Amino acid sequence: MALPTLTLYTRPGCALCEQAAHHLSDLEFRFTPVNIDVDPDLRARWSEHVPVLTWTPAGQAEQVLGKGSFSRGRLGQIKLHLLRLQP
Repeated sequence: MALPTLTLYTRPGCALCEQAAHHLSDLEFRFTPVNIDVDPDLRARWSEHVPVLTWTPAGQAEQVLGKGSFSRGRLGQIKLHLLRLQP
């Protein structure tokens, strides 16, 4: 069962963002990193919250899975949650 591709909102120089991306890769998540500093709307929306992990279920609005620090344990819980949602 494949996990959905997630979005990781980040910014350059963010240690928490780098850590989140590293853990996501280690746990074999598929994700797209998005630098919020290149888009004024994203910067206004997420500036105080990066990293932010989201997904967009088919036909639905984007859903936030978490903000801030992402430990391997926290991401493991997110992975289990996503696997349970898969048909």
